[in-house]
Amino acid sequence: MATATLEKTADPRITSAIGHWGPRFVTNGVALTDFEEVTRSVTSWDDWCRAWSARAAVHEAMGREALVKKKYLSAGEHLQRAGVYYHFGKFLFVQDLMQMKAAHMKAVECRKLAAPYLRPPGERVEMPYEGKWLAGILRKPVGVERPPVVAFACGLDSCKEETDAYEAPFLARGMATLAFDGPGQGEGEYDFAIRGDYEVAVKAVIDFIETRRDLDATRLAIAGISLGGYYAPRGASFEHRIKACACWGGVWDYGAVWQHRWDTRSKHTPVPFWQLPWVMGTETMEQALERVKQWTLVDAIPHLTQPLLIVHGAEDKGIPLSDAQQAIEAAGSIDKELRVFTGADGGVEHCNVDDPDPARQLIADWFAEHL
Repeated sequence: MATATLEKTADPRITSAIGHWGPRFVTNGVALTDFEEVTRSVTSWDDWCRAWSARAAVHEAMGREALVKKKYLSAGEHLQRAGVYYHFGKFLFVQDLMQMKAAHMKAVECRKLAAPYLRPPGERVEMPYEGKWLAGILRKPVGVERPPVVAFACGLDSCKEETDAYEAPFLARGMATLAFDGPGQGEGEYDFAIRGDYEVAVKAVIDFIETRRDLDATRLAIAGISLGGYYAPRGASFEHRIKACACWGGVWDYGAVWQHRWDTRSKHTPVPFWQLPWVMGTETMEQALERVKQWTLVDAIPHLTQPLLIVHGAEDKGIPLSDAQQAIEAAGSIDKELRVFTGADGGVEHCNVDDPDPARQLIADWFAEHL
């Protein structure tokens, strides 16, 4: 799918983005035809956000028309998809911050419009944090009074507008989901710096959950995907109101991961290196590589005593399998499991994007057992 598209562009930034994240687009809600048509039409990275935003606007228009006609299920589907497209238009477009933020705010707007019409519906929430707030989307299973809740931590460049497919298996099993943008993520990237001590953000999320009478805060868990595989266990290591933790992609030392990527960049699967200085708030890659050294579980995860599941693809080129192995070994949990997918049983790439459903079902079943 992505290979044919890559052959049509000489812009290395497009080659890098598509080569590294192509399967993720389709996995998380981009129609295959749209993916092929949009990426085929773009020959310069400068046109990336514009092209994706234009295609997003098509789906947004269908959603708004459906709202006028009171076709609410259709409206929810169209607007949800539009939000994903706007998100993928902005998610690495750091060279034009005005265009990036405009697309991002459209992603937020579309998912907020879609939320009441999804099945089950969603609710935008704003959780107090350092004098402002962190944004999240709360969804509750139909017919379950005071359900358990899974807080969902996104990755380095993902956000709550991208999580619909991850929420569905939990909701189907009677668990509520709260996908949230932490500091330096999604809506939080404009007000707050990204932080390695993510337990501070996790505490704010849990404090908010405890204010909700419609949720059972005594049955509260946390999951994280990609860099969320660092954020979730980091939070659980310091916050024992969390009863279980699952990592979709195990992280041990994120600074070492990025240093290896940088040192072997001529051989490594393409990674958009321009992403890291923006996220880390630095002027140079060297400064970013120094700052990201703070993102380690070495001193934290031995304090994690709750049940822990780590799911990892055997051929993950983003985070090595050895990271997941070190994390599971060092965790203080008695009940802990590392599940490695090898291909016959599910996707082998980063966060199983090449075949994610077996991992999704496994994680949801595991949480259902532990909550």
